Order: sequence, then structure tokens, then C-alpha cells
Amino acid sequence: MEVYVPVIVMFAIGLGFALVSIVASRIAGPFRRNRAKSDPYESGIEPAPSSSGPTKFPVKFYLTAMLFIVFDIEIIFLVPWAVHHDVLGIFGFWAVVMFIGALFVAYAYEWRRGGLDWD
Repeated sequence: MEVYVPVIVMFAIGLGFALVSIVASRIAGPFRRNRAKSDPYESGIEPAPSSSGPTKFPVKFYLTAMLFIVFDIEIIFLVPWAVHHDVLGIFGFWAVVMFIGALFVAYAYEWRRGGLDWD
């Protein structure tokens, strides 16, 4: 059980920080409702009212989110491998080569769909 004490302490610190931040923002921040604050807002596009149903967002936003997820997953798996690559040996090396190959497929898809064009 004493192995889990640091994890429990870090969880408690994170939860405490979140609660203190929420309470402090409610106490310190101004709270005035108006029409602009109540309107929905998504990814820099102000939605226009439409009688034909919900408006569609450009695929560009989803491609940007996918690119973030690809690189986030890459960091999550490659940093522990870089720390312990000598322990994992040749199996760890080939596992990472296959992982980077899969990431390259996602990266090539992003590139082909125009997710890297920032215009």
C-alpha cells in the first residue's frame, strides 16, 4: 500500500488545485450575463442562425485536432521508451519502429488532406 501513497498524494494535490481554482474564479471574477457571453462559440467561428439545421464546421478544425492527438500520443509513448530503451532491447526497438510507422501513416493522411496548410 505504501507504494501508492505518492500517487494518492499527487491525485489529492491535483484535485485540491482544481477545486481551489474553481472557487477562486467564482469569488474573484466578475459575473455579468449578457447576450455575447451566452451565445455559443466554437473554434473561432460564430455560428449563424440557420433554419435548415445545425451549421457544419470546416474539416480543417477536425484535421487540426487529429494532428494534435497524433503528436500527443507520440510523446506519451516515445518518452518512456527513450528513458528505458536499453532495458527493452531489440524487441523495444522494433516495437517503436512499428509505432513510428503507424504514426507516419496518420501524418501522411493529415498531409494529404491539407491539415498542415496554415492559410
